[in-house]
Amino acid sequence: MKNLSLYSQLLLICVAAAAALHAANASQEASLKEFISSRRTSDSSSDTFRARNVADRFAASLSAESSVSDQSSMKAADKITALPGQPKDVDFNQYGGYVTVDEENGRALFYYLVESPSGASEKPLLLWLNGGPGCSSLGYGAMQELGPFRVSEDNKTLVRNMNAWNNVANVIFLESPAGVGFSYSNTSSDYDLSGDERTADDAFVFLVNWLERFPEYKNRAFYISGESFAGHYVPELAATILFHNTYHNRTIINLQGILVGNPYLDANRNIMGAVNFYWTHAVMSDEVYANVSKNCDFDGLGGSNTFGESGACSGALDAFVVGQIDAYNIYAPVCIDAPNGAYYPSGYLPGYDPCSDYPTHAYLNDPAVQYAFHARTTKWAGCTNLQWKDAPMSMLPTLKFLIESKLPVWIFSGDFDSVCSLPATRLTIQDLGLPVTTPWRPWTAKEEVGGYVQQYAGGFTFLSVRGAGHLVPSFQPERALVMLSSFLKGMLPPYTQEQQ
Repeated sequence: MKNLSLYSQLLLICVAAAAALHAANASQEASLKEFISSRRTSDSSSDTFRARNVADRFAASLSAESSVSDQSSMKAADKITALPGQPKDVDFNQYGGYVTVDEENGRALFYYLVESPSGASEKPLLLWLNGGPGCSSLGYGAMQELGPFRVSEDNKTLVRNMNAWNNVANVIFLESPAGVGFSYSNTSSDYDLSGDERTADDAFVFLVNWLERFPEYKNRAFYISGESFAGHYVPELAATILFHNTYHNRTIINLQGILVGNPYLDANRNIMGAVNFYWTHAVMSDEVYANVSKNCDFDGLGGSNTFGESGACSGALDAFVVGQIDAYNIYAPVCIDAPNGAYYPSGYLPGYDPCSDYPTHAYLNDPAVQYAFHARTTKWAGCTNLQWKDAPMSMLPTLKFLIESKLPVWIFSGDFDSVCSLPATRLTIQDLGLPVTTPWRPWTAKEEVGGYVQQYAGGFTFLSVRGAGHLVPSFQPERALVMLSSFLKGMLPPYTQEQQ
C-alpha cells in the first residue's frame, strides 16, 4: 500500500471491513476509496437513514416464491450434505442458497445458515453482517471469525472453531448487498445503485422470504449482529423491521435486540477517536497530536466533514505516518507478501492468522466448494467495489430511535483496534447523552478480565473486549462467545472477583 497522509489513512481505515491489510485486499481498498470520495463530496452532512415501505415488493416476491410446498422443497434443496474438507462427525445442520429480493431485476442474496449442534429448535436466530461497504459475511464472518470452520493452510481442509457462535444460536451469514460474494443481480446497473437504504430494504425482504422457507423460525427470537460498516447495516435493518412491524400492526419479524462490534457510527467522531487512539497508544507523538488538536475541528457533531479541507489541518495530519502495522490490531503480526509469491505471518499470536484471507479465498473459489454451498459458479471475492449512493454521516438519530423503541442495543469494541476505535465509539455514545445506570466495571471470562462494561438508560450497553482488535471473534474467540451468551440472555457479562 502506498504511503498515505494520516488524513487519507484515517478516512480509509475507518470504514474498512473485517480483513487483514495486505495485497489480497486490493478490491477492498478500491471500494473504500470510492466510498470515501463520495463522502467527501457529499452535501448531506446531516442526512439520516429513512426506513422505506417496501411492502409491495416483498409481497410480490413472496408471491413469486409460490406455495408452502415449493418453499419446503427449496429448503430441502438448500441443505448442505457436507462441505469439502470438513471434519468428521459434524453435528449440526448447514444450509446454503439464494433468496430472491427483487423479482423484476433478478436480484438475489446468498445465505449460509449453521444451526446449533444441540437444542437448535429452542435456540434463537442470529443474523451476522460484515461491513465494507461491500465485503462478504461468508468469507470473513463465517470462515475467519465466528463460524464453525476455519480454512487450513492447505486451502482445502476445514478445522472446527470450538468457540463458534452457533454453540448458542442458529446463525445466518448473509452476503449483502447484491454484488458481494455470491450474491448477484441480473440487472448490472443495480450494482451502481447500492446504498444504505436499499441494502436495508433488500435485507428485510430477504428475511421475510427466508422465513417462508424456514417457517419454524417465524416466531423465534431474532437478533442482528455485525461489525465495522455494519454499524450502519445493523441499526438500519433493525429500524426497517420495527417500521414494518408497526406499519402492518403485527410482528413480521420477532426482533429482540442488536449487537454491533467496532462499529462505524459517526464520520467525525471516528476520525477524532482514531487520532486519540494513536496518541494514547504511543503511535503518534505529543507534538503532532498537539498540532492536530490545534488545527483540526473535530466537533462538527452531526457529520460535518469540513475540518478535513482545512490547509492547516491537512498539514498537521500529513506530518504523521502510521507505518507498517495492522490497523485492525496494532499489536498483531501482519501478513508478509514475499517477492516469490509466498506469504507468511511476521510473528505469532495464538489463535490468529493474519494471512487467513489467502486460504479462504482459494477455498471459496474451488468449484467443488461452490457446488456444495449451492452457489452459482463465479469468481468469488472478499470485497466488491460498489458505487455507494447513500450513507448518513452519523447514525445517532437511528440509534436514538431504536433506544426510544425499547430495543436492546449493545455495542462492543476490541480495544486494540484503530479502525473504528474504542475512543471513537465512546465519543459517539457520549453524544447520545444517556444517563448511566450501571457504572463501568470489569467482566470475567475464564477467570480473568474479559473486558469492561457500562449500561445506560433504556438498556443501551457498551462493552470493551480486552486484547481484541477489529475482528473481535478472531482475536478473542472465548471472550466474544461469553459476551454473545450474555447478550442473548439479556444479562450483563458476569464479574467474578478475585478470591483473597
